[in-house]
Amino acid sequence: MKFSVFQLSRLGGREKNEDRMGYCYTRDASLFMVADGMGGHPDGELAAQIALKTMATLFQRHAKPYIEDERFFLKSAVLVGHRQIVRHAAAHAMPDSPRTTVVAALIQRGQMHWVHCGDSRLYVVRDGKLLTRTRDHSYLDGKGLSNFLRKRMSRNVLFTCLGSTVQPIFDAGGALRLEGGDKVLLCSDGLWGNIEESRLVDLLHALPVSQAVPELVEEALRKGGEYSDNVTALALEWERGARSDDGAGFTHTGDLSDLGFASTIQADELETLRDEMMDEQAIERSIAEINDAIERMGSRERRS
Repeated sequence: MKFSVFQLSRLGGREKNEDRMGYCYTRDASLFMVADGMGGHPDGELAAQIALKTMATLFQRHAKPYIEDERFFLKSAVLVGHRQIVRHAAAHAMPDSPRTTVVAALIQRGQMHWVHCGDSRLYVVRDGKLLTRTRDHSYLDGKGLSNFLRKRMSRNVLFTCLGSTVQPIFDAGGALRLEGGDKVLLCSDGLWGNIEESRLVDLLHALPVSQAVPELVEEALRKGGEYSDNVTALALEWERGARSDDGAGFTHTGDLSDLGFASTIQADELETLRDEMMDEQAIERSIAEINDAIERMGSRERRS
């Protein structure tokens, strides 16, 4: 695989940046992720960090060097991430659990699968046109609200996330076969909430990702003003990212061995993660339970 990638996160008019981002890859598969810790709950940045590190850990464990079942893996990874957040809150007797959105894209065999929960989005741009994007789990972008009320609401109200007291709702998409030059953007609502979709598509089409991402982030901060949300974006260009005019360069995963693994997930900023985040037994129990639940769901779908 060859891809050019650039990621950037900026603090808006908030006390701290609760967004997290990163990607990891083996010789034959790559996983790109953005999470937006939710304000109004404690330690949103911790929830985002746990979600991404859990998904990256599971990817490293199962991509040998590729994932056998993409959709099954993504569903499992989201649910295990959710359970790890809830487990952390219970272990520390927190009155309210940390919460986060997440969007992730898995690419292998020239195809992309994705999963998202909340209002962090994925966009795919091909030949200057929007090919697809995720739909938020909110009353503004989704179902459940009349057009009359939707037009009068001033913010994106989510009805699901990771870390809540109930199992999260999430959507999985793909497989989408990528073509050379396709641009894929994963971002928090701090970016898409301040930039028109047509503008976002035009910039992704016109510029290498190493230039488009900083331009989009800075524009979102300017338009967000003094009280701007945090702004996070991770974008990649498929295959054609090897061109020499892209200052970000390109990643060629063929340089890795069969069991090689690389990651840009941010280092822990909280000591608690080092000691308790990756409890192997807890993860294995969660994986077994989730696998059984997903398998039962799949059996019901096949029968119907």
